[in-house]
Amino acid sequence: MEQSATQTQIVRLPLSDWSQARYDPQLILDLEAGKVLYFSNLGFSLSTSELRLLTPALLAPKSRNISLDNTNTLKGALGHSDDIAMLQGLLQRYRSHTQQLLHAILPGYAPHLRFAPTSFRPAQVESRVQSWRADDKRLHVDAFPSRPNRGERILRVFANINPAGQSRHWRVGEPFEAVARRFLPTIKPYKLWQAKALKALHVTKSLRSEYDHLMLHIHDGMKADLAYQENCAQEAVHFMPNTVWVCFSDHTSHAAMSGQYMMEQTVHIAADKLYHPQTSPLATLQTLTGRRLI
Repeated sequence: MEQSATQTQIVRLPLSDWSQARYDPQLILDLEAGKVLYFSNLGFSLSTSELRLLTPALLAPKSRNISLDNTNTLKGALGHSDDIAMLQGLLQRYRSHTQQLLHAILPGYAPHLRFAPTSFRPAQVESRVQSWRADDKRLHVDAFPSRPNRGERILRVFANINPAGQSRHWRVGEPFEAVARRFLPTIKPYKLWQAKALKALHVTKSLRSEYDHLMLHIHDGMKADLAYQENCAQEAVHFMPNTVWVCFSDHTSHAAMSGQYMMEQTVHIAADKLYHPQTSPLATLQTLTGRRLI
């Protein structure tokens, strides 16, 4: 049963033109506090010819999304060469739009942003069959078992491009500090020798720090606790077509419940390059544990 959070984590903003985005200190405070910036009048438009790309038939078997990396290599797509070329152009344009938006509203980030692959998600969320750890319909903060990031932030820009009026339904949970206080006592101590073994066996791409250990177990603890999923403070939000939302997905407790056809851009930035580094999950966890975690 969804329960209202004490204070909404959704910040609604009136921006309607990507080129008109501007720096706003309050917006930065909200974003770095783990809130979701919801641009409810800002759409990412497709051309008439691009509308034919809105089909899950273009998604390769066993792929969750179609992505374009920084070398403009398209992955996860099947189709005619004309459709592949059009998909590349669509994803390049979305990357350009998100870069323009982030540079405008977060100018201090601009020299430090590292763009990850740009993705198109044509699958229906409700149809995905996944293990409980991979089930993004459960509230979680992002953390990845094979890719330790040592406190680097995960910033994401989403756009609902559904042509049939279907919203992207999310649940957004309580602030990160409350999540951390709830799950930290349940986590087994970090052991450096285990982290070194995981790296040597190529289970992880780099050495898992204590920060990564804690974040991964917070992620898993949230998803495994069905009572928490039902009873924690949370709110439902329906991101409508032709809207954009931005959040730090390693900070914002979220669950994607339903929807189809979404664009997504992930961007990374070091925690010490934030406007307010003390608000990061790394800083919060170091305060709560009383020690350095990287």
